[in-house]
Amino acid sequence: MALWDRLKESASTMQTQLMAKKNDLKSGAFRDASMAMCALVAAADGTVDPSERQRVAQLIATNEVLQNFDADDLRRRFEDNIGKLTADFDFGKVSVLQEIAKAKKKPAEARAVVQIGIVIGGADGDFDKDEQAVVREACYALDLPPHEFDL
Repeated sequence: MALWDRLKESASTMQTQLMAKKNDLKSGAFRDASMAMCALVAAADGTVDPSERQRVAQLIATNEVLQNFDADDLRRRFEDNIGKLTADFDFGKVSVLQEIAKAKKKPAEARAVVQIGIVIGGADGDFDKDEQAVVREACYALDLPPHEFDL
């Protein structure tokens, strides 16, 4: 099976797993960590393209798990994190990873945050090395083994 086919299958499986946990994923820590993860993946290569913003907006609008939260609030949190990352990527990344780490107290939330990162990273058909690297860093921030997610 080609790498991209495996990634698509993995993203689809993760979306299904997220849906199964929808009722458990309602905390502020999950909300904040998931938007921080989206920003981190979107800015992984050092820039944020309009298409990446569009993918996150689409995720916010269509993902049933994220519909537990107000869409405008999610967008604002995403943009705040993007602002930190684009102002100074290295310094911003520290702050964003701290946001992501808030979800580590609840393993189901921590895994869901990583899954959202993978879904966003693979949304354009190319879960590239930069995106994989920041999701791997997020795994460490969440005390999760990256190999659990094939990273």
